[in-house]
Amino acid sequence: MTFGRTGSSTDLDALSAAFGLGPMPDGPRVVALGGGHGLAIALRAARRYAGSITAIVSVADDGGSSGRLRRDLDVLAPGDLRKALAALADRESVWPDALEHRFAAGELEGHAVGNLLLVGLAEALGSWSAALAEVGRIVGAVGQVLPATVDPVVIKAEIGGDEVAGQVAIQQRGGSGPIHGVHLVPDDVSAPPAALQAIMEADQVLLGPGSLFTSVLAAVVVPEIRTAIALTGARVIQIANLLTEDPETAGLDGTDHLLALLEHRIRVDTFLYDRSGPLAVNQAYVFEHGVMPVAVDLAAPGAGAHDAERLAAALLDLLS
Repeated sequence: MTFGRTGSSTDLDALSAAFGLGPMPDGPRVVALGGGHGLAIALRAARRYAGSITAIVSVADDGGSSGRLRRDLDVLAPGDLRKALAALADRESVWPDALEHRFAAGELEGHAVGNLLLVGLAEALGSWSAALAEVGRIVGAVGQVLPATVDPVVIKAEIGGDEVAGQVAIQQRGGSGPIHGVHLVPDDVSAPPAALQAIMEADQVLLGPGSLFTSVLAAVVVPEIRTAIALTGARVIQIANLLTEDPETAGLDGTDHLLALLEHRIRVDTFLYDRSGPLAVNQAYVFEHGVMPVAVDLAAPGAGAHDAERLAAALLDLLS
């Protein structure tokens, strides 16, 4: 059975039936950027139709288990890397749940197994790229997971005239005023060469969904990544959030979610959003900014979350 790089939702059904959730031999090269649960849902969608998948993940998290490990060991934040690996892991294995398992008591209370595994392997093997590749091999991941930057970073933003540092602080201050000027410190951080190569060779680049400022922008404002996105021959698609994320994006409509990326000089070719959702999108205004708005049904029935199959079908259609 042979499939090309384009297709309809009927093709998607055939692909899923023929290959399950693994990569499709003749499918497109897909790169997804962001972090957290939003990136995970984009990866679960991509694995339904992609030929190869690369996740490029924010490492600016400073809360929870990741924050504790960063403060104690001065390492990259492992949490969003873990979520991406779990999303790409062999669905028939124990690993998706095992990576996400958190200890409930003792000194390890709150730590996720996947976080500890990644940090331990990075120390033992001497690099994060080696650790991520090894965990990917162990869990049977159908794609590669890479950090947006190889250096520990702090995310900063201007909120209400004040400079606010740290992911958690930005999230908590989001309702106190507009968020502008998102950037990473140090400002000369480098992206892994494999991440830049994946973007340049991609057929489709996905931005989001997820926390707009502290996950999506935290990944794409890395200077080398922003440049690669600007230069790639792939179509760059922003997958819009379904709802506001209080307090980070309180008061923003759908159009504002797009404008936030454009304000930070991030290229977007297509703005994919849920046509039945509560976040209004001004299609004419989106067109004026050189972006194609595409409205489809993306939400899971009865849930405030994206449906992976609906998202996969929409993204597959955008390849035609």
